[in-house]
Amino acid sequence: MQKPTSSQKDKVNIEFIALMASLMAIVALSIDALLPALPDIGTDLGVIDVSRNQLLITMIFLGLGIGQLIFGPLSDAFGRKPIIYIGFILFVIASIICVTTSSFEMMILGRILQGIGLSAPRTISIAMVRDTYSGDYMAKVMSFVVMVFILVPVIAPTLGQFLITFYDWHSIFYVNLIFGIFVMLWFWKKQPETLRQEHKRDLSINRIVKGTQEFFRHKTAVTYTFVSGLITGSFMVYLSTSQQIFEHQYHLADLFPYIFASLAIAIGFSTFINSTLVLRFGMKRIAYTAAIAYSAVSILYVILFSSGENPDLSVLVIFFGLQFTSIGFLFGNLRSLAMEPIGHIAGIGAAINGFISTIMAVPIANYIGSFVTNSVLPLFIGFSVCGFISIIFFAFLNRKTKTQVIEQ
Repeated sequence: MQKPTSSQKDKVNIEFIALMASLMAIVALSIDALLPALPDIGTDLGVIDVSRNQLLITMIFLGLGIGQLIFGPLSDAFGRKPIIYIGFILFVIASIICVTTSSFEMMILGRILQGIGLSAPRTISIAMVRDTYSGDYMAKVMSFVVMVFILVPVIAPTLGQFLITFYDWHSIFYVNLIFGIFVMLWFWKKQPETLRQEHKRDLSINRIVKGTQEFFRHKTAVTYTFVSGLITGSFMVYLSTSQQIFEHQYHLADLFPYIFASLAIAIGFSTFINSTLVLRFGMKRIAYTAAIAYSAVSILYVILFSSGENPDLSVLVIFFGLQFTSIGFLFGNLRSLAMEPIGHIAGIGAAINGFISTIMAVPIANYIGSFVTNSVLPLFIGFSVCGFISIIFFAFLNRKTKTQVIEQ
């Protein structure tokens, strides 16, 4: 198990963690703060089928997936910081489209462009962590980053609810822009470039192709990327349908931000615990155990409530809490496990990892979400299927590792 080097210990600082988390938080704020406003946006833009409002959430993820393929290789060639600035400028332009349009289709286009722009800070912040740390210690730092980042989903829906109560849904986009500008100024002033000059790579189709081939030669990176896509996809269903579930199925529109916040805390708590356990037990063992727990909880729900009738709210929140506690042990570790063998191509590696996992997640979320109309059961069926397939992937890697040990 890898121990942190003395240089790693010296470089660990609260400001770096807070900055990386803030870069990722721009993404979270753009998604979660909008959740309470989905019905208002749909009404203003003439949406009749409320399930179409889910596209306002899932399509930004589509943009995130596409953008990572663009900005990852660019960051390997020109450095991390300039590409983050370019991505943010695109985010500003997309936000203007969103607040000025009267067309739902143009709003969807704006959300996709927002996702493309935000893919730069989201992906490159991970590459910057990989530039600076490695091994289980990287997972520890990533857990701290995710833990701080999770604070945004805790407060974002409440902020969104406040803004639409006293202003309107347009104000959510303006607040996102103000927050983003603040983070960019902080980033520009305080964060040095993490990509060393000798590690920069010429931008060429040939290099991108070779980098992609290199990524797919690392079976562990590919497998953990697939697992990340499955878990992200099933969680994305919750993100895109949570407002619909609590408002239309449980008639708790006013309580939705608080319920959402309490469940986000569950992810933050387990992420914090993960940061203290990962150096002792290793990210692989923790992630595998969490995947088993994730599957077991969802399968238990399906068995108990197979009739499709929704349980009492307290029971549902308990099941969600257990699910999301497992997710807290999965997110940071899965990304770190995928990135560990590809540190020499961190930019393009993070891009491919993010692209594949996101492109997997979007259709999973759209398909399962289309069934979440009158019951929460389809959501837990989706959890169960994605969790079970993830366990199969883990078992495949464990078997491969044992075979290699025997052969040696």
